[in-house]
Amino acid sequence: MNKEKPLILVTNDDGITAPGIRTLVEVMKEIGDVIVVAPDSPQSGMGHAITISDTLFCEPVTIKENYKHKEYSCSGTPADCVKIATQEILHRKPDLCVSGINHGSNSSINVIYSGTMSAAVEAGIEGIPAIGFSLLDYSLNADFEPTRKFIKKISRNVLKNGLPKGVVLNVNFPKLEEKEIKGIKVCRQANAHWEEEFDKRTNPQGRDYYWLTGKFVNKDDGDDTDEKALEDGYVSVVPVQFDLTAHHFIKDLSSWSLND
Repeated sequence: MNKEKPLILVTNDDGITAPGIRTLVEVMKEIGDVIVVAPDSPQSGMGHAITISDTLFCEPVTIKENYKHKEYSCSGTPADCVKIATQEILHRKPDLCVSGINHGSNSSINVIYSGTMSAAVEAGIEGIPAIGFSLLDYSLNADFEPTRKFIKKISRNVLKNGLPKGVVLNVNFPKLEEKEIKGIKVCRQANAHWEEEFDKRTNPQGRDYYWLTGKFVNKDDGDDTDEKALEDGYVSVVPVQFDLTAHHFIKDLSSWSLND
């Protein structure tokens, strides 16, 4: 790491005033120079959505009077926040982008739907080392303090060692006291999914509407997965790539009679 303080972009999907991002900002201020660009309202489950059919607003805000760093509230998605930060607000590419701390898990298949991780992925696409942080606690009153030392350790290692092109980190924390967390495990994404149902109801005007419900099903009994690490009391770290090509299937697919 250079002697000059690294420039760190902080964002999230729970909104700029969420407790998780407030903790992340405080941790990053111990590491480098911080700038925050985050959604003005919750954007959970937005995935990698971007705003293309509406106007975008991004305005400076004051969250705390004693903050010396700059913060901007954006009307768009997490991915929008990273785009507008790098193209309109920052005068140079940040040394690191951190997203979170998310209220709730982004392990396993949840990474696909996550606005938190999509912000990190967007930064990765733009060549910025990036990490998404999530805590397995959906409560607005979640305790983020046990995550602080692990966030610092992981972030400083990324600043020191860098990340391969096309790779970002997905970090999840178990809902435990700091003394109960056993350490950090580098893992693979568990092969799990949601079994979803729609709760169909009718409003007073007679119009049908739906609430999405479901349960999380993990049939992956591997010892090297993020779900297993979290279950055992470890912080899970999964390297995520945004090249979705199924490279192992290219040869077989090429053998099909597609041009006959």
